Amino acid sequence: MDISRLSAFITGGASGLGAATAQHLIKLGALVTLFDRDEPRIKALARELGDSAHWVVGDVTSEADVTKALETAVLRRPMRVVVNCAGIGHVERVVQRDGAPHDLAAFERVVRTNLIGTFNVLRLAAAVMASNEPLGDNERGVIVNTASVAAFDGQIGQIAYAASKGGIVGLTLPAARDLSSVGIRVMTIAPGIIDTPLLGQLPEEVRMALAASVPFPKRLGVPQDYAQVVEMIVQSGYLNGEVIRLDGALRMAPK
Repeated sequence: MDISRLSAFITGGASGLGAATAQHLIKLGALVTLFDRDEPRIKALARELGDSAHWVVGDVTSEADVTKALETAVLRRPMRVVVNCAGIGHVERVVQRDGAPHDLAAFERVVRTNLIGTFNVLRLAAAVMASNEPLGDNERGVIVNTASVAAFDGQIGQIAYAASKGGIVGLTLPAARDLSSVGIRVMTIAPGIIDTPLLGQLPEEVRMALAASVPFPKRLGVPQDYAQVVEMIVQSGYLNGEVIRLDGALRMAPK
């Protein structure tokens, strides 16, 4: 696909992976609709990105919010790229040190945002994309989801997060197969330790230890690494139904 001729819709677009992806795609000529719950941040980023960016505030788990945002994404060009970056984390053991069980509401909240929110955007966006005019190989668009290495190497205390990201890994292939009939590809990126604003709050010695745990290159990943993989996926039309680990060969220890 020619990125300079399309519109992209990015959830979690106010910061981190979503913001970096928006910046990268705009540099390549795309128009971008940013979708996020954080209104001040998303407005500020859209101003920085200029006329190529629109923004809509909303929740990925809301059918009404996502539907409204997708209507914005198709106003100027066909929407052919969707990138699901919205997500939250939570740390809690199945049985805590005081003997209390994992909070069920917290588990449900993480799964609802990360897994159900991803599927909600995927299904609604695919329905919009299905009406696009087909390009080469009858392709109408591509949806890129975000899992995590925690889907494979979930650490102690990560059960809610790992379960939600494992669900995204699990839906990738059946979604690609389902949507093959309408010419929509589905891919997932599973990032490792990425230097997002949240990680930036850690002490420098902790950040250095995390970087040293990566086999090669021995550094933290940066959001631009993720954005470049999105570009590759968009342009490589034979990539479909697969999960790409973006982790420098890292395999997470139990804790």
